[in-house]
Amino acid sequence: MRKTPLLATLAIGIAAALTLAGCSGASSSSSAGADASIAVGSLYEPVNLDNTAGGGQGVTEALNGNVYEGMFKLTDDGAVEPLLATKYTASADGLTYTFTLRDGVKFHSGKPVTSAAVKSSIERVLANDSQSARKSQLAVISGIQTPDDKTVVISLKSRSISLPYNLSYVWIYGPGTTNYKTAEDGTGPYTLGTWKRGSSLSLERWNGYWGTKAKNKEVVYDYFTDASALSNALLTNQVDVVTSIQSPDSLTQFEGNKNYTISNGHSTTKELLAFNDKVAPFDKTEVRKAVYSAIDTKKLLNSIWGKYGTLIGSMVPPSDPWYEDLTKVNPYDVSLAKKELADAGYPNGFAFTLDTPTYDPHPAVAEFLKTELAKVGITVNINSISADQWYTKVFKNHDFTATLQEHVNDRDVVWYGNPDFYWGYDNPQVTTWVNEAEQSATTAEQTAKLKQVNEQIAKDAASAWLYLYPQIVVASSSVSGYPVNGLNSQFYAYDIVKK
Repeated sequence: MRKTPLLATLAIGIAAALTLAGCSGASSSSSAGADASIAVGSLYEPVNLDNTAGGGQGVTEALNGNVYEGMFKLTDDGAVEPLLATKYTASADGLTYTFTLRDGVKFHSGKPVTSAAVKSSIERVLANDSQSARKSQLAVISGIQTPDDKTVVISLKSRSISLPYNLSYVWIYGPGTTNYKTAEDGTGPYTLGTWKRGSSLSLERWNGYWGTKAKNKEVVYDYFTDASALSNALLTNQVDVVTSIQSPDSLTQFEGNKNYTISNGHSTTKELLAFNDKVAPFDKTEVRKAVYSAIDTKKLLNSIWGKYGTLIGSMVPPSDPWYEDLTKVNPYDVSLAKKELADAGYPNGFAFTLDTPTYDPHPAVAEFLKTELAKVGITVNINSISADQWYTKVFKNHDFTATLQEHVNDRDVVWYGNPDFYWGYDNPQVTTWVNEAEQSATTAEQTAKLKQVNEQIAKDAASAWLYLYPQIVVASSSVSGYPVNGLNSQFYAYDIVKK
């Protein structure tokens, strides 16, 4: 779903819409312990296997941390930890970082991991044709030196306090293939088994892994065309765990059943009503605020997710360091919405087209918004578009008035500092704060600046942040050790065990 810099920000919907495949007939293995085969049910088959080439949510879910690793790892709780790098130092001016690589690490092809491989992997992200989500953030890099096989020296154009965090998204690629879209050469605890397009993708435990070996022998990601088929697969023991339940209706059959475990983890996926802030009428702050206050987001969340999910008042989820509860900045208040519309010069409302992706939950959200906004005289014309149409029309060409979209990643409030991003929000003060936050010398300074950003975009109603998706993982009670938080779509499988 997310192409170019949006690749890691919007993956859920596009990956699903582009690649949802037929239901797999694979069944869950009866083996247990170290010889277990873990069947993982998912709606998100990869577009391809390269996270610099638009692989979508599915490639992150299956391969990140399992097949490929970076110099740093983003834990399931959002912390950044060293992985293929053991330590690093930064110069006093913050413009030079020196990383030391871990000893004894090999690629699946048998070649040793060297500083040259790290350098070429970062350069893949920065290449002209790269669709990596971190391309723009890593553009601050001015040079990469490799004084020896275990040392990487990165020079920056300006300070970048987020460099280690951004590097956690950079997979280190080995020389074992020339086509990373269909094959792999990583350093992770699994190698790629068989990818049956439209059906499944298997990972096999790699005994040459440098760290703690995977606790299971094999992981098979089985892909399904819809949520009902996915739930039925869990009920019939075709799969052991479902990475993300997409509807609360699917949970009723598992609640109170001792054979299943429901985990309600932390999500970073925001459902947005994104305005084109450069075009009328949404170039006026008062109009955006009026629309936001006309929407009963609590009722919307309940209609889509029941008792699950969280209301948010800005782009920042509670798991981000700079989170604040801003839900009262643009409260649900029809009278206030009408007043704001009148103050903006639209006392009788207006009409606009809402470009709506065709995959769930967007169609239902669009119909809800249409009904809500009609109460204040605003007519919503719903224009249903496919995932690839959305990318071209909305993200690439900015040819829209308003749209619905989900943004997956944590720490992505910084997009509001980029006036060229698809929603066109342009507040020079916010851009300055975002830049100053990235150039901060301490995390406390960074957090303070990004709280200012968060507060300002809420005051400006730069978008309408409708709700934060829940992250619901359902599994057979016979398995444990799976991740429960929906952090950036990753799903570490190496600790999953079966009784």
